[in-house]
Amino acid sequence: MNGVQRFSRTALPAMPWKNGGGTTQEIASWPQGAGLDSFGWRVSIATIAAAGPFSVFAGVDRSIMLLEGDGVRLFTHDGRIDHRLDVPQQPFAFSGDDVIDCTLLGGASNDFNVMTRRGQWRADVRVLARASTIEPAPHGVLLALRGEWRLNDEACREGAGMHWADTAQAWQAAPAHEDARLLVVRIVPA
Repeated sequence: MNGVQRFSRTALPAMPWKNGGGTTQEIASWPQGAGLDSFGWRVSIATIAAAGPFSVFAGVDRSIMLLEGDGVRLFTHDGRIDHRLDVPQQPFAFSGDDVIDCTLLGGASNDFNVMTRRGQWRADVRVLARASTIEPAPHGVLLALRGEWRLNDEACREGAGMHWADTAQAWQAAPAHEDARLLVVRIVPA
């Protein structure tokens, strides 16, 4: 998976969860072909359609962000975490070691997820609303959340994006309209 790869949300295959509570569309993982117990990092979009527990990923740092829908309440039974994920485009970070339960705040929602193996990788997840220079990172993902963007002179329409591995490059990101939003994930060594 070296170099920059383009993707579209509509073309990503959806894999059902074991518990039947939703589906996942994997955007990218590294190293390529790594399973859920051996990835260094993984980026995906999940549809949460039913209440239930989140999978535990020991030794993994996670970040989740609401894309569309009513959202969910994430909580631990000991009260350490109680978070309403109901505002789109605001990342929420937590440990994959935590036993987290989830209840729907309405209908199904779509969420963006980043998982990085603690001690190996860390992710910087943010949403851009204006023209910016994105600092180089050896791995990462860009996704046009709203509107069209110019990314190093290439057009990137809403719902499309790019991911890369082992290719540290800076990006010049410019929105076509002032209400455009771009999701930026920079994955760097821990």
